[in-house]
Amino acid sequence: MKVTWKLPDGSEITGTAEAGQSLMEAALAHDVPGVIGECGGTLSCATCHVHVAPSWVEACGGPGDFEDAMLDMADTRSEASRLSCQIEATDALDGLVLIVPEV
Repeated sequence: MKVTWKLPDGSEITGTAEAGQSLMEAALAHDVPGVIGECGGTLSCATCHVHVAPSWVEACGGPGDFEDAMLDMADTRSEASRLSCQIEATDALDGLVLIVPEV
């Protein structure tokens, strides 16, 4: 699937993610600045925080309870906030746009 990360400076990185791969793993594979994934995707930090573009919020769904609690650690939390380690690449998300917040 194709995914685009919009960066705080206005630039974009477009890459691919394999089905079943987390969008954090895909971001790291494409060297997306601002997505660190310090915990390796174990849902114990918020260093892969992204905002889902408005047109994709429904398709991505909302955070689970534990993810929701972890998002409280994010400085720029919004209604569209997700931890990218918790978004799994699927065909239904082909073309997904994620916004990397300024840290």
